[in-house]
Amino acid sequence: MGPAMKSCTIAGLLLTAVLLPASAAQAPAKIPNFMEDVTVAWLASGNEYIAMPAGPHPVTPDPAHPYIQDGRGGRQPTLRVADVDNPILQPWVREALKMVNDRVLAGKPAFPPQVRCWPLGVPAFVLYTAQPVYIIQRREEVLMIWQSDQMVRHIYLTDKHSANVKPSWFGESIGHYENGDTLVVDTIGLNTKTFIDNYRTPHTEKLHVTERFKLVNAETRIDVTVRVEDPGAFTRPWEAMQSYRRVELGAMAESTCVEGNFNYFNFDLEPLPQEDKQVF
Repeated sequence: MGPAMKSCTIAGLLLTAVLLPASAAQAPAKIPNFMEDVTVAWLASGNEYIAMPAGPHPVTPDPAHPYIQDGRGGRQPTLRVADVDNPILQPWVREALKMVNDRVLAGKPAFPPQVRCWPLGVPAFVLYTAQPVYIIQRREEVLMIWQSDQMVRHIYLTDKHSANVKPSWFGESIGHYENGDTLVVDTIGLNTKTFIDNYRTPHTEKLHVTERFKLVNAETRIDVTVRVEDPGAFTRPWEAMQSYRRVELGAMAESTCVEGNFNYFNFDLEPLPQEDKQVF
């Protein structure tokens, strides 16, 4: 199966999955209920990480080239130019970002891979915006599904990772509940086709991501803390945040990406993803 997820499979999951309530019969302790029914979803606050109050921070815009999104404030929109002076960056990562910066400053496009229907991976999954994430809680796993193109993360509620994890787009995520309000997710086994963020910050297969999805208020908000460790790409671990607000837009809509994503302006972009074998 390629990176494009099949909407019929997701529709079956949504129709047949029984959402597990936080009851003593199904769990030894109270767990957060992220999805009361199929109409409840969560919308990310933005496609940039929120920096922590203190400590190392993720890649941010170059102060000399501010990132202006969607023409806000009547200003001309820009593409991202990364601040390569961030001390978390290993030299080769800094050079990779300089190449992207040079491309943008030369007037060429450098869009996130999501624009061409490629998965963002982890931790960048929390940067999916515009369309909501639906969360399905089952006894053995939690599914997080971004409505656009039905991008799916499987978070297995088991005690440890597999003995030999094969690198993949979303890696191997295992999770557990804490304090009755938080899902803790530990992810390894991420392939190097993905990026850390929308600046195209690369990583190695040593990447280890820990996320804490805290249900701050079941009616309004989930806060996520992300911890990134990759000694091959970063000089030190760093943390960032994301916030989701609750939306009730009805059951997940069918959404596809590849079929309607054309290169109208003949940009030099990644090819659209294709299945490597017939699946129907």
